[in-house]
Amino acid sequence: MQETISRILEKENLTKEDLVVLLSANEADTELIFKKAAQVKKKYIGNYTYFRGLIELSNICSKNCFYCGIRRGNKNVHRYTVTDEEVLKACQYALDRDWGSIVIQAGERQDKIFVDRVEELLKKITDLSKDKIGVTLSLGEQTPEVLKRWHEAGATRYLVRIESSNEDLFYKIHPQDELHNFQKRKQALIDLQNAGYMTGTGVMIGLPFQTLEDLADDLLFMKEIDIDMCGMGPYIEHEDTPLYEYKNELIPLEERYKLTLKMIALLRILMKDVNIASATALQAVNPDGREEGIRVGANVIMPNITPIKYHSSYNLYKGKPEIVPETDNYIAQLEKQIAEAGDTVGYGELGDPVHFKNRIK
Repeated sequence: MQETISRILEKENLTKEDLVVLLSANEADTELIFKKAAQVKKKYIGNYTYFRGLIELSNICSKNCFYCGIRRGNKNVHRYTVTDEEVLKACQYALDRDWGSIVIQAGERQDKIFVDRVEELLKKITDLSKDKIGVTLSLGEQTPEVLKRWHEAGATRYLVRIESSNEDLFYKIHPQDELHNFQKRKQALIDLQNAGYMTGTGVMIGLPFQTLEDLADDLLFMKEIDIDMCGMGPYIEHEDTPLYEYKNELIPLEERYKLTLKMIALLRILMKDVNIASATALQAVNPDGREEGIRVGANVIMPNITPIKYHSSYNLYKGKPEIVPETDNYIAQLEKQIAEAGDTVGYGELGDPVHFKNRIK
């Protein structure tokens, strides 16, 4: 089998069939994939990892996705919104430590109060940072007009996770209504590119009903859409969601973890110069999960700088790691682990995806 894996990895373009074989690789053969991904990363983007300070702005959401702990229909969630002052304090924390960017994530909303508030908040962050910090948004589907407003106010990157590129599977994990429309979700990525954003997406790995063929298609979807960034992680079930009833039909969590590492490595091989986040969900399975993600091809880690009093309420899945206060000692430990994974932290750099620069030439 090693000979087959080696032969596939030498190919310039990987087919769906190739990807399924690679996703099926045993543990020994998987190391060949990881080694190849590390070589590609070093050649095309260098051995740098960038910190993105994560701010979980609010867990109020208009969506009712079947997998998510902050879904609209979950009555067991304490809803919250971080204040502007707290957001700016978190931004200052990132600035003081020479991090190149922050990520603002929240439940999906399109109401005027939310849209206007985000626009004004972005202007305040721009004034505070003097363009020394990049801002990534992960705030769901928005109209082209809103995307333009937020871009002009200071946001440069935007992530909308497709969750699955298989339309049938998409509707098994979402309600079938206008708020959860597969074609609109795809169009959101095109709208982001048209608005000038560095555009990201991502999928969950190990969902109920999901096959290796689905995951291979997900990788090819990301290549076809021509994304600049990706954030994907293992599916971890939450007891207050409809999908929880399928918990006994899931592949073991450890297998979902290993499959996620393969997906990171294969995306690095497929799309050599994109930014790939090593998701916090990896750490929920393995304490060294984020660093493992870096070793196999990821180049972004998102330390959580949300005020700690809100942390337990942004509970997308069960087993979310308890936040460690982002002390200098903690960051030093992260640096050490990143170094052990073969990387250096890119301090003082925006860390924009190389792919975006090549895409817009």
